[in-house]
Amino acid sequence: MIRFFDFIFSLVGLVLGAPVFIIIAILGYFDTGSPIFRQERVGRNKKPFVLVKFRTMKVGTASVASHLASSSAITPLGNFLRRTKIDELPQLWNVLKGEMSLVGPRPNLFNQEELIAERDKLGVYAVRPGITGLAQVNEIDMSTPKLLAETDARMIKELTVGKYFSYILQTVTGKGSGDRVRGK
Repeated sequence: MIRFFDFIFSLVGLVLGAPVFIIIAILGYFDTGSPIFRQERVGRNKKPFVLVKFRTMKVGTASVASHLASSSAITPLGNFLRRTKIDELPQLWNVLKGEMSLVGPRPNLFNQEELIAERDKLGVYAVRPGITGLAQVNEIDMSTPKLLAETDARMIKELTVGKYFSYILQTVTGKGSGDRVRGK
C-alpha cells in the first residue's frame, strides 16, 4: 500500500512541481553553475543508488555527511533551500523509480561506517530509504549514529499508513530542521 502512495504522490509532485523545479534549477545555475547534486548512497539491502537533490553547497565540497561539512560551503540559495527543505524535492524522482520511499530512514553515504554498522544490527537496510521519517521530524540526524539507527528501527517496526501520512505532514509543515552543518 505504501509503495502505491509513494508512486502516486511522487508522480503528482514531479508533474505539479515542474515549474518550481525549473525556476530553482535556473537560480541554482547562477548560484553554483551546477544546480543538481548527485551522490551515491546506501539503498535498500545496502545496494547503491544515485540520490538527486538541488545543490546547496559549493561545487567541489567534500563528499561527507552534512554534520561534517562546513557551513561556509553552503551558498545563500542553498541556505534557503535547506531551511525550506526544497532541496529534497528532486528525490521524488528516486521515489518514483522505487529506489526510495517518501517515508523511511534517510539514506547514508557508504563512508559512514559507524552508522552502517548500527543500522545493520537493527535490520534498517531491509526497507527503502526515505525522504523523511521519525528521526527527521524529531531532529535526529546522522551525527548520532546509534540513536538514529534505533529511531529508524522503531519507525520501521511501528510504521502504519497513518504514521506515513503524519511524518509527511509534519515535514511539509516545517517540523524538524534537517541535517546539522558544522559552523564556519
